[in-house]
Amino acid sequence: MNIRHYFTALAVCLATAFTAHAQEKEAEDSTGLPGDNFSLQGALDLFKQSPSPEAFEKSLNSPDNKVNNLDLNDDGNTDYIRVVNKKENDVQVFILQALVSSTESQDVAVIELEKTGESNAIVQIIGDPDIYGESVITEPTEETDNAFNYSPATHGPSAYAPEGIVVNVWLWPCVRYVYAPAYTVWVSPWTWVSRPVWYHPWRPLPWRVYHPYRYAYAPHYVVVPVRRIPPARVIYRPVRTTSVTVINRNRVVVNNYRTTRRVERVTPARNSNNNGNGGRNSYGNGGRQYTPSRPGAADRGNNSYTPSRADRGTRVSGGRTNNGGRNNGARTGGNSRSNGGQNSGGRRAGRGN
Repeated sequence: MNIRHYFTALAVCLATAFTAHAQEKEAEDSTGLPGDNFSLQGALDLFKQSPSPEAFEKSLNSPDNKVNNLDLNDDGNTDYIRVVNKKENDVQVFILQALVSSTESQDVAVIELEKTGESNAIVQIIGDPDIYGESVITEPTEETDNAFNYSPATHGPSAYAPEGIVVNVWLWPCVRYVYAPAYTVWVSPWTWVSRPVWYHPWRPLPWRVYHPYRYAYAPHYVVVPVRRIPPARVIYRPVRTTSVTVINRNRVVVNNYRTTRRVERVTPARNSNNNGNGGRNSYGNGGRQYTPSRPGAADRGNNSYTPSRADRGTRVSGGRTNNGGRNNGARTGGNSRSNGGQNSGGRRAGRGN
């Protein structure tokens, strides 16, 4: 009897420990932001499979796909996501916009697409910073026969590409559809008052139930630090839509996320003998590599970053050293400064008589 009680107690302890571990893991995976309930990878996957933007919008609002789990207005039902297309030359954007009320909408993400050649196109999806805390940029991962080297200077195949390998999405049905000569940009006709007859809202799933579906889309997509289509930002910026209700409701959690966001910035040491260019690496940025440290920093479309004062170098005895150790003509008077900061030799002594 005692042995039976022992094994029963052991089983209860193990079950409790397993549940606690699962809850801790769940808390780690969840940021508490609204973006937890919308899969960027899933949206891009639906875009890949859809034959047209209209079909893409229908897929986004289907409960079977488990991509949209948003309830931004907190009414107990998922929000309808409409798709608005904008186009300039070979660059197109597809805005995914949640209907919050009869007077407000909130952008959730934007798909940026560019035709870079006769049979080449690149795509990214960017999560809105009001939903994800920062601009989250996602694109397809490399697969067989669908990738090419990318150069921002040529927007096409190149021998050397600092940004790496990107996926050619020209064969996606929706991509070829929107670049057909007869295509007219899609602007969803549906509003808060007028919804399609096929749409039936559903209650959002709890995070512990939804998050396995959300991450099921992740293996074929990757989060990247740079936007590859700068003109798309110019097209999108004037039409970006935000909701005061959504911003106010999530202000605390978004601000906390932005404040506590961990920044990992790597600054490799310079070596004067490295590559024969004074320690500069092949990227031509003085050996510095940065991870964007503020929400929206990745929106700039490049790896540029304005270093803080601490990045500019430190003063050392014998002269001033700026920009990671380059000596800008160190001022030396022959003797160290003394007697209240006065140099016994002075600058004139250093110049000679």
